[in-house]
Amino acid sequence: MIKENIQLDAQGRLRHFLTIEGLKRELLVELLDTAESFAGVAEQAVKKVPLLRGKTIVNLFFEPSTRTRTTFELAAKRLSADVLNINVTASATRKGETLLDTLRNLEAMHCDMFVVRHPDSGAAHFIARHAAPGVSIINAGDGRHAHPTQAMLDMFTIRRHKGAFHKLTVTIVGDILHSRVARSQIHALSTLGVKEIRVVAPRTLIPACPEALGVHVYHELRAGLRDADVIIMLRLQKERMRGAALPSEHEYYQLFGLTEEALEAAAPDAIVMHPGPINRGVEIDSSIADGPRSVILQQVSHGIAVRMAIMSRAMQPSPPGQPATAVSEGMEEGA
Repeated sequence: MIKENIQLDAQGRLRHFLTIEGLKRELLVELLDTAESFAGVAEQAVKKVPLLRGKTIVNLFFEPSTRTRTTFELAAKRLSADVLNINVTASATRKGETLLDTLRNLEAMHCDMFVVRHPDSGAAHFIARHAAPGVSIINAGDGRHAHPTQAMLDMFTIRRHKGAFHKLTVTIVGDILHSRVARSQIHALSTLGVKEIRVVAPRTLIPACPEALGVHVYHELRAGLRDADVIIMLRLQKERMRGAALPSEHEYYQLFGLTEEALEAAAPDAIVMHPGPINRGVEIDSSIADGPRSVILQQVSHGIAVRMAIMSRAMQPSPPGQPATAVSEGMEEGA
């Protein structure tokens, strides 16, 4: 079992951000509050604050993701850090260099933070355990394990639209079994105290013992959507269609695709979310993805502020109970 305490320093402050699991509610709220203070940076004439000036952040992506890498890059640059993007598929790892060799060589260049995306579960934890003192690791998605920054930007989006978490019923629809996004969302929603978490999926895409996650399982879409306040649609991986998990895209859409008719079962003011990229006509109808209840593009925008918050906290941790001081001072200095 992966130990979570390596994410925190001796004072309980954030050093790495690897998974939501094991983090306390107070820390998640602190990150959301810090992100709120960064949300207005994009509206400024100069879209930068000086908090990480002089720091070097490396986007170390072992699998492609334009959206995630770009928002991390923008977040780092808005914090005034220097950013290095490593195209690992074309790097020395293809020539036999190990993961630790890559880490040590980059550390020798005096890099301060690594944002790591890797197809193997646990890769970010492995790097964090071997990172030099003073170097922070942010998990940008590892295998089927976790995608904690995506979960936090989703929580930020929910809080902006719905306020308090404790009154909410949240329904997650799609490939729960293979989704690192769903796993992180469930941990975050549970930690923040939502009223009910539901998951809706075919039986072949539900993990064993889902009760251990604290969710209610549905295999019929409208039943799972009934009176839901927040609907999160997950991307369906094409490889699941080629395997035995699902018969076809068409059948999946007929049973689990979010249509206008299915949406009628949810609360009248329910919001619709999706981590992207969207398979239109498979997971969700275009009229909903582009409609008034959709907050999908807002999720993307909020991702920058949330990742700014996480990186700034990991690099410049503030004492517990003081979530906004350093951020607000930095913004005033950079104004």
